[in-house]
Amino acid sequence: MIYRIYFKKIIDTILALIGILVLSPVFLLLIVFIKLDSKGPVLFKQRRIGKGKSEFFILKFRTMKIDTPKDTPTHLLENPESYITRVGKFLRKTSLDELPQIINILKGEMSIIGPRPSLWNQYDLIAERDKYGANDIDPGLTGWAQINGRDELPIEVKANLDGEYVEKMSFMFDVKCFFGTIVSILKHDGVVEGGTGEIERGKATERN
Repeated sequence: MIYRIYFKKIIDTILALIGILVLSPVFLLLIVFIKLDSKGPVLFKQRRIGKGKSEFFILKFRTMKIDTPKDTPTHLLENPESYITRVGKFLRKTSLDELPQIINILKGEMSIIGPRPSLWNQYDLIAERDKYGANDIDPGLTGWAQINGRDELPIEVKANLDGEYVEKMSFMFDVKCFFGTIVSILKHDGVVEGGTGEIERGKATERN
């Protein structure tokens, strides 16, 4: 409980500051690639749900073309691949598009480890997380669900894993999630263009 209330936020701030300093050359390089690849801003802002279901704007490196429909999850787009830029495909595959959320962490809107913040209009996911208290903590840059399926998970399973994180939240569990994320990124586990619930949709396709 002490870790959850006091130390987690302190650790987040310290690691975020170190992250910005160490990764600044990577930031600059990605900014150049994004600008050369397609028209539009470098950063992408999107309304998300934070602690207590308050809204904030999450920051990402832009991976999609500027004519992409706003506030629409990737898996609900018709032919999502057509909207993703060339550099965007690489950024999404490596999760480098998430790096600007270090700024959200410094602003106190996010944590390094926690449930991934849902879109403001993902009412089904928000409601499901309410069952587990997963809307009552800071959302994270990565989390327990992200190393256990990521985009492939159906909403019910993802919310259940977020609830499991709430129950087990501790320094050692956060360390486990952090290093588990690195392994998942290196293996490209669970990254599916088309988004949430691809496992279930794949099974349905096979049955048909």
